Amino acid sequence: MMRIPFELAETVAVVVDEGSLDAAARRLHITPSAVSQRIKTLEEQIGRVLLVRSKPARPTEAGAAIVRLARQAALLEHDAIAALGADPAEAARITVPLAVNADSLATWFLPPLARLSQQHPLVFELHRDDQDFTAGLLEAGTVMGAVTSRATPVAGCRVSPLGAMRYEAVATPAFIARWMPGGPSSRALSAAPLVDFDRRDDLQTQWLRARDVDPAAPPRHYVPASGDFATAIKLGLGWGLLPGFQAAEALAEGALVGLGGPPIDVPLYWQQWNLRSALLEAIAAEIIGEGRRVLAPAST
Repeated sequence: MMRIPFELAETVAVVVDEGSLDAAARRLHITPSAVSQRIKTLEEQIGRVLLVRSKPARPTEAGAAIVRLARQAALLEHDAIAALGADPAEAARITVPLAVNADSLATWFLPPLARLSQQHPLVFELHRDDQDFTAGLLEAGTVMGAVTSRATPVAGCRVSPLGAMRYEAVATPAFIARWMPGGPSSRALSAAPLVDFDRRDDLQTQWLRARDVDPAAPPRHYVPASGDFATAIKLGLGWGLLPGFQAAEALAEGALVGLGGPPIDVPLYWQQWNLRSALLEAIAAEIIGEGRRVLAPAST
């Protein structure tokens, strides 16, 4: 019967975390040759190559399964130490990889992580991607949990609704005066520059289509960072859709003006491994609680 020694699985996970055998050796307090030997031993035992020796090192499909096992075992070890009455802080520090969309990361996602880091020996590794794609990182076993727009559970995961990010189309008064002096008509919107996060961002496209404007007509700037995206709009580079977190103050001060039309709601969900772990439950409780506190109610 095939067995996977935890020490060897943990070594693979550390190499993936650190990016190289040398860095993993420093963290594990062993030599690089010992790290290499552990990986070779496990590869021989299971008959699969586990790591691509690139810079940084990355797991193969089989290696991703081993990394997932190591992360789950670390969670259960933490829970066992707590159940034995020992101080959980005495356990090895756990790396918790999570996936989150850029706007959530820039607005509401970090406070619950800060609270968790004060209570548990955690290191968070955040993967930022569009909410339509973060579920793929769960499917690949790269992350333990993800903020996603996907309501259907990923295999081996469970899902909880968070609420909705509510976006409103806005621009500066000076931008409107230059490009839309008569208001945001179809003709004006066809010519006025807009700001997209990246080429996968379809929020501005959705809003234009709802106004019967050809989304291929206006020129587009691409600013792929949530804070910089908001700054670009506030500087008058173009118009765009911002969540209430980022637009409310500027709208109240008159630095931004709404372009009208209904807001666009993007429902968000928390998905996580379906693993009975007190630590993973604590992480979920903080994130779900924060999301439901600050996000708009999702429409039914």
